[in-house]
Amino acid sequence: MSIINKREIGKKYEKLAELYLIENGYEIKESNYYTPYGEIDIIAENSGIIVFVEIKYRSNKKFGDALEAVDIKKQIRISKSAMYYTIKKGYGSNKSYRFDVIAIYKDNTIRHVENAFDYHGNT
Repeated sequence: MSIINKREIGKKYEKLAELYLIENGYEIKESNYYTPYGEIDIIAENSGIIVFVEIKYRSNKKFGDALEAVDIKKQIRISKSAMYYTIKKGYGSNKSYRFDVIAIYKDNTIRHVENAFDYHGNT
């Protein structure tokens, strides 16, 4: 599979995750937010909490479950990117934050794990 096809597939499932979040009361703030530390797939707000969402798609379990793909290295990159975002937006400590993971499977089943990992700012 070419890189272009992987990107197209990724965009399709990120859009599906976005629609899922909107249907569940989330306000989308950013999609594919790039920082010097990496990308955050979706930044949303729900009940006053800023939610940094990582989207993972798996067509099969050959490489493990989609949720397993968010390893500690990925968590650190997302945490640093989240810190960058909050500083850029001037949020500071007056906002609450959370890191979620949405796994999407070949049959379009969605598994949303809220508060999937903690902030790794000191790592």
